[in-house]
Amino acid sequence: MLLHIGLDDTDSPSGGCTTYIAARLVERLLALGGRFIDYPNLLRLNPNVPWKTRGNGAICLRLDIDPRNEVQVKRVVIELVEAYSEFDCANTNPGAVFLVGDVPDSLIKFSKRVVTSVVSLEDAFRLIDETGAFALGYKNMRGIIGSLAAVGGLRHGDHTFEFLAYRELESCGTLRVVDADSVRMMDEETRGSTFNNLDPETGRVLIAPHGPDPVLFGVRGESPEAVYRAGLMVSSESIERWTIFRTNQGTDAHLQIHDCLSELEPYSPATVHGEVVEVPQTIQGGHVVFSLEDDTAVIDCAAYEPSGSFRDTVRSLIPGDEVTVSGGVRGNPVGWRLTLNLEKLEVRELTRDVRLVNPVCPNCEGGMESMGRGKGFRCRRCGFRDGELEKRRIEMERTLTSGLYLPPPRAQRHLTKPLQRYGKEKHGPIERGIVELWHWP
Repeated sequence: MLLHIGLDDTDSPSGGCTTYIAARLVERLLALGGRFIDYPNLLRLNPNVPWKTRGNGAICLRLDIDPRNEVQVKRVVIELVEAYSEFDCANTNPGAVFLVGDVPDSLIKFSKRVVTSVVSLEDAFRLIDETGAFALGYKNMRGIIGSLAAVGGLRHGDHTFEFLAYRELESCGTLRVVDADSVRMMDEETRGSTFNNLDPETGRVLIAPHGPDPVLFGVRGESPEAVYRAGLMVSSESIERWTIFRTNQGTDAHLQIHDCLSELEPYSPATVHGEVVEVPQTIQGGHVVFSLEDDTAVIDCAAYEPSGSFRDTVRSLIPGDEVTVSGGVRGNPVGWRLTLNLEKLEVRELTRDVRLVNPVCPNCEGGMESMGRGKGFRCRRCGFRDGELEKRRIEMERTLTSGLYLPPPRAQRHLTKPLQRYGKEKHGPIERGIVELWHWP
């Protein structure tokens, strides 16, 4: 019997991890005779919803089981969800979904909606009834939405892999020990097949999180073989277990292309085209903001301080530049404008930077200053005056060039597709099997 098990919303800012529950379930379900038909799926959901806990990731386990073991399998899943969920957190609302048989198209479409927009719990309940799935929710039951989306996710198209290593639980909350030199060596050895291991601007190691959760480190890449090889190259503190996940990370799966700015909605990720209408301004905190318009609306676009040198690219824009912007729409408009938090910027067409400047003194070639509106100019150096002189037009050289620009890896979201992944996208249905070594123990 083919069984899909979806899990979501078990963690909190102070601990827990849905992927860790999945990793423990792998061991328990194999002991019950389950045969996995896919790697555990890690589906990152819409990163802009205000009620997410940390990375907003949901899990689906897909396996063949003996129908006689169905009740026992469900019992084990529920046991581990209840044992490892962060129920004390007000924003943690675990959910689990069980679906027998093939995944229907309606569930695949629902999954895409959950990744790209905001979906109601009522929509999830309606689909559960239609598909005959079994759902279990705790507290306000919002985790059922992500659990159901995970069951319908990653059925075709682009995907990546992640080797996730977990620390001993008694170590959670202490400083992680991951050898930076081994990460640098791993990055050099696997370059092109793994991504976002290090931040090139700061040299910072990016594979290890900083919170109190049980994840020790995670290596992302293009294939299970690549992340397996890379994961075993990292020197670290004691590892309790590790598992390879198939995921939508690094695929831009959350970004929906919109025809016009007026289609944008709060909390939704989007890609949209427009023209810069104001010189970018640096505001308090080091954030850079500019206005973008098309025939339907005007919005603000913001590059925040953690995005580092990406802000210099944004500062180089001038009114008239045509750009395509991608990112998440803030929930509350500032005044009457929506704000899009930039995740990437594509410069499509640069306008000429033509400026009016004061004339050069015809007597000594010194700089001149205005004597007042319509009164001409006076040379600062020799005092020459001419009431007929006017400002001259000069074209400034643009340092910015057309192309795609992203923040450095340290400021990228889980779903953002890194530059090195362009041209490596996977297409079509998932047809490959599972490699022999995809989890331990």
